[in-house]
Amino acid sequence: MAITLVNPEGLPEIDVYRQVSIASGSRQVFIAGQVSWDADGVTVGAGDLAAQVEQCYLNIDTALAAVGGSFADVAKLTVYVVDWTPDKMPLLIEGITRAAARLGVTPVPPGTLLGVAALDVPDHLVEVEATAVLD
Repeated sequence: MAITLVNPEGLPEIDVYRQVSIASGSRQVFIAGQVSWDADGVTVGAGDLAAQVEQCYLNIDTALAAVGGSFADVAKLTVYVVDWTPDKMPLLIEGITRAAARLGVTPVPPGTLLGVAALDVPDHLVEVEATAVLD
């Protein structure tokens, strides 16, 4: 594995992500922001934040598989949520948990969560971009 995730002493320990990722691989992979489209470009989970988060994570894994990686190689995530409010956190975590179960991993790389006014398609509630490192 080219990525080691840690929570350094002196920083808060957060359940849903680690504070630091150490990359020891030789290839960086930058994945464009993934929305909840399926392979045919149809929005999965219209109106359902958890379903859309799950699909975004699955799309990231699909992109990584195409270059010989997996979600375990993700060094950092950036999550953009339309009209973010803290009460949406359980839905975000539900989507991540469902994706983790389907992928067989615990996706906890360092991440940044940003609230945005809108995304490219009105039905999209979330977009997730990733940086990965492969051996």
